[in-house]
Amino acid sequence: MLNTLTSALKIEELRRRIVFTLLMFTVFRFGAHIPLPGINHAILDQLIRTGTIMGFFDIISGGAFKRFSLFAMGIMPYINASIIMQLLTVVIPSLEKMAKEDIEGRKKIIQYTRYGTVVLSFIQALGTALWLSRSGAFLHPGIHNYVVTAIMLTAGTAFLMWMGELITEKGIGNGISLIIFAGIVSRLPAGVANVYQYMATGEVHLFSVALFLIIAVVIIGAVVAIQMGERRITVQYAKRMVGRRLYGGQSTYIPLKVNQAGVIPVIFAMSILMFPTTLASWFPHSSFAQVVQRLFDPRSALYMVLYALLIIFFTYFYTAVTFNPQDVADNIKKYGGFIPGLRPGRPTAEYIERVLTRITVVGALFLAFIALLPNFVMALTGINVYFGGTSLLIVVGVALETMKQMESYLVLRHYQGFIK
Repeated sequence: MLNTLTSALKIEELRRRIVFTLLMFTVFRFGAHIPLPGINHAILDQLIRTGTIMGFFDIISGGAFKRFSLFAMGIMPYINASIIMQLLTVVIPSLEKMAKEDIEGRKKIIQYTRYGTVVLSFIQALGTALWLSRSGAFLHPGIHNYVVTAIMLTAGTAFLMWMGELITEKGIGNGISLIIFAGIVSRLPAGVANVYQYMATGEVHLFSVALFLIIAVVIIGAVVAIQMGERRITVQYAKRMVGRRLYGGQSTYIPLKVNQAGVIPVIFAMSILMFPTTLASWFPHSSFAQVVQRLFDPRSALYMVLYALLIIFFTYFYTAVTFNPQDVADNIKKYGGFIPGLRPGRPTAEYIERVLTRITVVGALFLAFIALLPNFVMALTGINVYFGGTSLLIVVGVALETMKQMESYLVLRHYQGFIK
């Protein structure tokens, strides 16, 4: 691994991309520490600890929401806009046609996503400002301060979106994913410091820490296996004569990922379940709101059951939206291919759909297990550190994708790769 990394740094283009990415990380972390004025941070910290969806925003933004800095909204509005646009391309025929067109059509889709990001970011920032004011976190409530705060937060999100696209173009890996990755990883030193403090005060024993580390290694290995796991369907292409030359005859495969939906089902499920507690926090003195907060407490049995069921549902839903077996079957037939033992067309599509449904069961159950993992780890070890769930899936997934891109640079120049 060390020799491979040394070989990677010898390639001027790859070295330049890595350095550029690290510099963008520095800018991101610097902006995450620029606080916006007029916020009572003690009340904000208390609101984040109550278990609302704002705690999830703080994890994704790398602690920027807790400081209510310029990058407090993080890159989540861009992710939401991308998901909405992806769903709309399936529903609206004109957008679907545009997405299947040449580069110009895809550029228009990207442009619409940017506009949607700005609109969603402003609406979300304005709603957050009103929510903080109702909770008493605003030092100087007023419509002028709300609008100014929303504009600054929207500008921060737009800057992160631009920086993410710049990393994708001039750096290494997917810029948007790497920004989320950097925000999550930046919380790791604070987590280690908390564990050390627990050990110093005697709240946690050394055996619990060792057990926690063993569980962490096993789970990370399982996440890597699932993220890279795929079911390969063999496709045979018949030989055909073009002019005086004979083409085709080769055998290839269609890779169907076990976790086809990625981390999106976890985000959807978490957003839906956190919504009732967020609304209930607006009415702290209401008895009905207190009942809602107890029922939807992340440690309650009802919450965990609903969380798992929603993750499984959204895994199937998002997989069905983003992967169309009929289109795959039509493309195979168009280029003269076939799956051995199956006729091209509808039988091929039904077979692909059947295989996809079966492997999605494994992916959905694994996502539900990973999402509920922090509750079991905390109960088993007594260490109150967020481990698993969305953060773990994002970190491992982004690390694997970035490593694959570096691998392609190395293999292209005849160097030994990271993956053996």
